[in-house]
Formats: sequence, structure tokens, C-alpha cells
Amino acid sequence: MSKHKNPKNKFQRMRCPYCGSPVVLRSADGIYRENSQGAMLYVCSRYPECDAYVKVHPGTNIPMGSLANHELRTLRRTAHYYFDQLYKTGRMTRQESYRWLADKICVPLKDAHIGHLGEYYCKLVIQDSRRLLQPHNARPRHGPGERRVS
Repeated sequence: MSKHKNPKNKFQRMRCPYCGSPVVLRSADGIYRENSQGAMLYVCSRYPECDAYVKVHPGTNIPMGSLANHELRTLRRTAHYYFDQLYKTGRMTRQESYRWLADKICVPLKDAHIGHLGEYYCKLVIQDSRRLLQPHNARPRHGPGERRVS
């Protein structure tokens, strides 16, 4: 018997983190309003009672993150929006923003993906991204206790 496991089996054995039910790979039809791209999802077998799912990378069976319910998917979208603004506004380069994210969530750079974040880290990324995006002119021009020279 081979010591190497078939990577497909790993995804076939997934369980829903919310209810413990098996997870199935299926079309996003009926879940997404519009699925002209033919997206596939891993979905809790109790859907729609348990609405946990995650999209897979196109043409593969590899999930883009971890299963998430409606609340966590909403938090991830919001976190991604503010995170993306860090490089879209020029505050950081894209590479710098992913290094910042990796440091923020304490993972190697290759594992810095919002699709894997839970509620706590999503809220932290939203809060800290928003703080970094505040206009620089909102900060005092001199440090506390320093006097302005006229």
C-alpha cells in the first residue's frame, strides 16, 4: 500500500465546520443568482438549512478558502474590500499589502489569504486596513508634546 494519500480524498472527506455534516462538490446553480461561468462549490449537504459553502478554483476541485456561513462570507467580502484598497490606493504595493496581511494573521506569506480567515481575523483586517487608509492630513503635523515653531 502506498504511503502517499490521494489529494482528492482529502476534499471528499470534508465536514461542515458548523454542523458536522458531509460536504459535497456541486454546481453553484441555485446558490449564486447568476452562474454563467459554471462555478463549482463545496457545500454543506444540509444546504439550505446550513448555508456553509466555499467556491473552488476554476477547473479544479481545490477550494478557494474554508467553508463559511453567510455571516463569515460577508465579513470576508468586507475584509477583502478594505484590504484591496491598501494597494489600489497606492498606500502599499500589492506585495507589501500581502506581507502586511501575513504578519497581521501570523502566517507565512504563501498562506496569507482572506478566504481562510475566521471572524476574529476578518474584523482585525477590516479595522486595521481602515485605520491605515485614513487620510494622512487627519493626523497632527507634529508629535505630542512638541511645539510648533512660528
